[in-house]
Amino acid sequence: MTRKITMMQAINEAMQIAMENDDKVILMGEDIAGGAKVDGFDQEDAWGGVFGVTKGLVQQFGRERVIDTPISENGYIGAAVGAAATGLRPVAELMFNDFIGFCLDMILCQGSKMRYMFGGKAQIPLTIRTTHGAGASAAAQHSQSLYGMFGAIPGVKVVVPSNPYTAKGLLLSAIEDNNLVIYSEDKTLYGIKGEVPEEYYKVEIGKAHIERVGSDLTIVTIGKMLYVGLEVADKLAEEGIEVEVIDLLTVAPWDQETVLESVKKTGRLIVIDEANPHNNTATDIASVIGDRAFDYLDGPIKTVCAPNCPVPFATNLEELYIPNAEKVLKVADELIFDLKKVK
Repeated sequence: MTRKITMMQAINEAMQIAMENDDKVILMGEDIAGGAKVDGFDQEDAWGGVFGVTKGLVQQFGRERVIDTPISENGYIGAAVGAAATGLRPVAELMFNDFIGFCLDMILCQGSKMRYMFGGKAQIPLTIRTTHGAGASAAAQHSQSLYGMFGAIPGVKVVVPSNPYTAKGLLLSAIEDNNLVIYSEDKTLYGIKGEVPEEYYKVEIGKAHIERVGSDLTIVTIGKMLYVGLEVADKLAEEGIEVEVIDLLTVAPWDQETVLESVKKTGRLIVIDEANPHNNTATDIASVIGDRAFDYLDGPIKTVCAPNCPVPFATNLEELYIPNAEKVLKVADELIFDLKKVK
């Protein structure tokens, strides 16, 4: 049975189900249980983290499984790596992906490498939930999109859900995975609603979803860029151009075969990525497709990304920073001008 819930509710529900099914699943993070021993914030008043995503779980599972941590990302992400190595399945909440600098060693040099370095004897079934994305006027230190940076680390899987359905299914897959998985949530999508089954289900990590079928142009999207891609597809459909829109869902390892087969069909590719323009997921996709599908291309591979600057605080400048349909349409016109003449 399905019903419409928000993306935030879907993420909360995934954690609830995972904790009901497996008592080795624990939650860790700052303020996720309301703040330990703070006047006025007992279990009933629990905040549920900076955005309230874990709200209600401490009442159901208690403070031994929903653990407030000190404001020390290096400390509790390291503790989560250790807990995973001993057999627990921690879900650690890193408020903003911008805080990765504090705990990078625990991810880059420890958690991601232990299974490899110990010949498979140590598994690290750790999920790190974090947020990314501009659009909330949270300024330069709370709005970056760093999923591509995480994806460059060997041994780390990175998923980026785009709607409530994929949010629940990907999180349940991440928690079941025996590797370190970064689960990156766009904070501006928390309020969107969509159909979500009540029961347990998984969305496969490493598998992209073709959101819209087309034959003239492939647009690959990440996270909320899906909605930009669909808006572009709607506008171009009015001119008789059929756009195939792919929701990547997993940044590492990304689904090369689905993108490759789509480009073989359409001959044209645009990748929309909210990250800064250099050394990001979009450039990686362009490199791989340029190598494996060069003979099928009818034009250059295009990327539409944020500019190479920090995220502005001013609302009008932040709007200019985020890739939008107008920017993608301008790029698309360069690729499909010959189709427009024909049609």
